[in-house]
Amino acid sequence: MAIVIDGKALAAKVKASVAEEAKSLTRQPGLAVILVGNNPASRTYVTSKEKDCQECGFLSFEHKLPEETREDELLGLIAQLNEDPKVDGILVQMPLPRQLDEQKVIHAIAPEKDVDGFHPVNVGRLVIGEPAFLPCTPAGVMEMFKAYEIPIRGKHCVVLGRSNIVGKPMSSLLLQQDGTVTTCHSKTPNMAEITRQADILVSAVGKRNLVTADMVKEGAVVIDVAMNRNDAGKLCGDVDYPEVAKKASYITPVPGGVGPMTRAILMKNILTAAKMHQGV
Repeated sequence: MAIVIDGKALAAKVKASVAEEAKSLTRQPGLAVILVGNNPASRTYVTSKEKDCQECGFLSFEHKLPEETREDELLGLIAQLNEDPKVDGILVQMPLPRQLDEQKVIHAIAPEKDVDGFHPVNVGRLVIGEPAFLPCTPAGVMEMFKAYEIPIRGKHCVVLGRSNIVGKPMSSLLLQQDGTVTTCHSKTPNMAEITRQADILVSAVGKRNLVTADMVKEGAVVIDVAMNRNDAGKLCGDVDYPEVAKKASYITPVPGGVGPMTRAILMKNILTAAKMHQGV
C-alpha cells in the first residue's frame, strides 16, 4: 500500500518557515490580487490566498473589478501596481471574462512581480535553468519529492498534460533534476503503454478516473495534480485513488495533496519577490 504524501502538513511547514523569514524584513511583503467578475470558484481561491497572506504576515490588497471591465482599464491597473512599492507580487485570478485577453494581461505584469511564474521572461528562465519565479503547482510537486526524499535522477518521469501552468513547467523541472521525461497529451496514442513504464507519474489533465490501476507500474510514485468533482460532488483528481494506492509506492490524495502546496509556494514566491525588492 502506498505512502500518502501529506500536502497539507508539508504546506503548513513551508508557510511557517516563510512567516518566520518575513519577520526579518524591513517592511511586510505585499500581494495585490485582481478579481474580475463574479466567478464563485475564483472568489473562493482569492479568499484562501488572502488567508494565507495573513498567516504569513503579508499584506494583501484586493482589487475587485466588474464583469464588464475593459481591457485598457485592467492593463492600467496592472501598470499602477507595477510601480507601487508596497506591492511585491501581482496575481490576476483566472479565468477572465471573455472580452479580456489572458496572454496580454500576463505579459503586462512586471516579471519581478509575477509571483505566479507565468510571464514569458520567467518561463524562459525556467526552461534554461536560470533563477526565476516558478509556477506554483509544479514547484510544489518538486518540494514534495524533496521532503519525501524521492529520487528523480535517472527515473522515467511521465507527465500527463501539456498546459503552460502545469504540464510544460513540470516536465522542465523534472528534466533539470536529471529525470528522463515523457510528456503525454490528448493526441498521444497508447498512453497506457507509456504510463506503465513510469517510475514517476504526474497527472494534470482534469479527467476523473483517467489513471486506472492497470496503467500504473508496481512501486511507481503517483502525483495527482487535477481537481475534479465526482457524481456526489466531492473533490477528486485524475487517479482512481483506492485502486492505484494498492500498487504505488507514494501517492498524493485529492484534496490534501498538491493543492495546499500550490498555495504555500505562492507565499514562498512573494517572500522571494519582497527580499529582491528590499535588496536582501
